[in-house]
Amino acid sequence: MNAPRQYRQHRFSLPRGGTEILLVRHGETIPSVSGQEFDLLDGQGDPPLAPEGREQAERVAERLAGEEIDAIYVTTLRRTSETAAPLAARVGLTPIVEADLREVHLGEWEGGRYREHVAEGHPLARELLRQQRWDVIPGAESNEAFAARLRAGISRMAAAHHGQRIVAVAHGGTIGMILAIASGSRPFAFIGADNGSISRIVVVGETWLVRGFNEVSHLG
Repeated sequence: MNAPRQYRQHRFSLPRGGTEILLVRHGETIPSVSGQEFDLLDGQGDPPLAPEGREQAERVAERLAGEEIDAIYVTTLRRTSETAAPLAARVGLTPIVEADLREVHLGEWEGGRYREHVAEGHPLARELLRQQRWDVIPGAESNEAFAARLRAGISRMAAAHHGQRIVAVAHGGTIGMILAIASGSRPFAFIGADNGSISRIVVVGETWLVRGFNEVSHLG
């Protein structure tokens, strides 16, 4: 008599043609100062990394240097390229700019005002969280427009890297929306990834899978 077949549990493996994307939030930037705006790039705040952020970038590089990485992507905003620089130097890759992964446009709250208003409990900041819509802020990008450009950016990256692992250094709002799209969750369910954290998705055709959120063990 033949023994019954056994069916083991197995670790996840990348599906054929899939792309693993490691979403790294940029390191901490310099503080915003009341009455002073950050430099703007195409209408968006473009602060550099703070010393703490540069240390976080080094720790990200230490964490990921041993992984097989086929490409590194950054956005147009300098905090992402500054964060990616130590890893790029270690693995010998030149970062590629994917502009559609830039942070959500915050309208009248750009240039550091968003941080200030959230910290001080501005009524619209509370309403923003209640509605889970960015365009509660006057002039801000809508959830729909934000999600559409992120879908376009992720789709381009995945199409260029079938069967590969890539790193995308991006922003807190960007990572939150990507994971919300992948999971079908509420828009702000994954808001607040820590600076220097690593989250993971796998893209297989039109399917996006969440594989991790806010890994911070490398930050100490």
